[in-house]
This record gives sequence, C-alpha cells and structure tokens, in this order.
Amino acid sequence: MRIAVTGATGLIGSALVRSLREDGHEVVRFVRREPVGADEARWDPARGYVDPAGLAGCGAVVHLAGAGVGDHRWTAAYKREIRDSRVLGTAALANALAALDEPPAVLVSGSAVGYYGDTGDRPVDEDAPAGHGFLPSVCVEWEAAAAAAQEAGIRTAFARTGLVVAREGGAWARMFPLFRAGLGGRLGNGRQYWSYISLRDEVAALRHIIDTPGLSGPVNLTAPEPLTNRQVTAAMARVLHRPALLPVPAVALRVVLGEFAEDVLGSQRARPARLLESGFVFRDPGIEQAIRAALPSA
Repeated sequence: MRIAVTGATGLIGSALVRSLREDGHEVVRFVRREPVGADEARWDPARGYVDPAGLAGCGAVVHLAGAGVGDHRWTAAYKREIRDSRVLGTAALANALAALDEPPAVLVSGSAVGYYGDTGDRPVDEDAPAGHGFLPSVCVEWEAAAAAAQEAGIRTAFARTGLVVAREGGAWARMFPLFRAGLGGRLGNGRQYWSYISLRDEVAALRHIIDTPGLSGPVNLTAPEPLTNRQVTAAMARVLHRPALLPVPAVALRVVLGEFAEDVLGSQRARPARLLESGFVFRDPGIEQAIRAALPSA
C-alpha cells in the first residue's frame, strides 16, 4: 500500500514509517521544507497547502503532526502554537483529501486522551464526553477539523494516544535518565492515573486501525489498564533496579511547568474499549512489559 504520513520525524511517526517500510509499504513523508527525495512531499499547514501529488494513489493517510505539548512552558503564544499546529494542519489535510478524485480509504488522525480532561479515578472509554480545560478544548477542535474528510466519505479514525513509553522522546525520555540516576519519584501525591502505551503497541495499534474497516471515530490508544503515577514509579524502580525515593511536590511542578503542571498532576483513566472490541492484542499490556520494551535489550 502507498501510505502518506505527517509528523514522520517525530517519536511515533518515525517508528511507524520504519515499521511500514519493513513490511514493504511505500511511505510518503510530508515535510514543511523542500522535498529532497521521491519519498517526500511538501505541505504548509499554516497556509493550508498540501501537495496533492503526494496524496495521489494513497490507500491510507496517517496524520501525526503537531507541536509538542510538553516541549515549552505554556505561554499564550505557545498555547496558540499547540492549538494551531493541530487544528490548521488537520483542516488543511482533510480539505486536500476531500478534493482528490480518488481519495484514500482511511485517514488516521492523531488525537490524545487529553480529550477527557481530569477523570479522577473514574474509568472512561471512547463514549465519554470531552473534559474541561485547555487540552480538552484543543482535542475537540483538532478532531472537528477533520470534518471535510469525513463528509467526503473517507473512513476517519481519531487515535487518542496516551503516554508513550519510549526512550527516544516524550515524557518517558525525560524519566529514564532520572530513574537511572536514582533521582526518580512520584509526581505530587502519585494518585493520578496515567494511561500509557508502549511505542511498539502504539505503532501496531495505528496499523490495526488502517487494516480494520470497522474502526472509525475515536479510538483510545492506551494499555488495557491505566495505573496510578505511584504504581508507574514503583515499576520503573523495579525494572531499573534503582530507588524511587524523591517525590516531586506539586508546588515545585507548578513553579517549573506553570499551567502545564495541572495536566501532569491530573488523572486520566482511559481504557481502549474499541481496540479490544476489534480484536487488537497488546504485546505489552502491563507497565513492566512496556518499560522493558523501551530498553536497549528488549
């Protein structure tokens, strides 16, 4: 299959591209700079431009582009970048797909479990409503921006991804060095739920969505059972054979992270009901399995 991918140089995108190519698929990576090879195509999400030649003949499109939520302190300008990079990019891509004479069968568009906001200890699946706050509002707009593709009859799925367990990027890339140095610990009181997924299960789940005609709408990409931050911390300590004795007080997180600290301390107990119902089998369903999968010897 010919498959187009945005966000192809990010943590998830690069792993997905590698997996697809290993299995013989032709991958077109959309880039903001001038393309340097036949496997690249140009797009400018802020201006609404997507090179239609890059989409021609594609059976699937996976849209993963967006500014990193935890990459910078949340100033008003960076919050606007987080929102615009997702909403404008999704709208540009959806409009380009809708305009094709022969559109792809499926669009897998990135989203996040941040859609649900702080759920406390209440489990939620894809039928739960959106939460309140900045990230839930971004996720609502982000998903709504794909309307043109849906209206054109393209099967559209929203991959609501949790915290990806990986050494190469994301939150866990910052955690591994701290725990290896014996400086890891729970965040705040540690009772907040974390919905996590290993990187290889994330990639497998994205591919499962592509290959499963019945999957559309929101799909939670998280391990079957979310755990509290305290449980995750204990698992990191066990797997890495290091103590986890240095909790990070909530007040310190607020000083360092600003508004983003409320989301770090918030609780999202999301379950992947639709993945499980569609027959997806997790390779790393437990937290220790997910952590070990991220280590060099895995």
